[in-house]
Amino acid sequence: MDNHTQGQSGNGLDVINILTTDHQEMLELLTQVESTNDPKQRRDLIDTAIAEVMRHAVAEEMYVYPAMEKHIPNGRDEVEHDKKEHDELVKVMKKLEDVDASDPSFMALTKEMEKQLRHHIDDEESDQFPKLRTHISGNELINLGEKVENAKKLAPTRPHPSSPHSELFHKSVGPGVGMIDRLLDKLQGRHTG
Repeated sequence: MDNHTQGQSGNGLDVINILTTDHQEMLELLTQVESTNDPKQRRDLIDTAIAEVMRHAVAEEMYVYPAMEKHIPNGRDEVEHDKKEHDELVKVMKKLEDVDASDPSFMALTKEMEKQLRHHIDDEESDQFPKLRTHISGNELINLGEKVENAKKLAPTRPHPSSPHSELFHKSVGPGVGMIDRLLDKLQGRHTG
């Protein structure tokens, strides 16, 4: 029954392993933000955390949520709940984007982002992920994992007609929002042109 440890080498990692690791990394970044007093370091860390949450959320909406709707009981309701939580996270992340890292409200917003993220993660890991394991075959979970990894490489990026089919993706990169481009530059360590 111990398929959590299967395929940890990077190949054949299933979607639940991947998403759970993402969760740990996102929370660790927020913990680091809260443990430094250096505004520049705080800004770098929060930008990276926001980018990781965006990539993770877009990949979930593209591939994981359709699988939940199809395979788990009341999947459609669960997906609607999760999408609302993603929207709430995006609102907080946009506020963080506009606040100076030395401003007192920056840490309050960071704590709010962490609180929302922990709630969302708890829902997924304690309830939805076990249901996915029950209702979807191991091979299909690995297949979903590969799709999620590929989606994370593509997102976030500039919105255009062939961009990922995710409501969240389009909502979060409306006109005048430079967050995604700036974050992608940071993640790739270069300008995307």
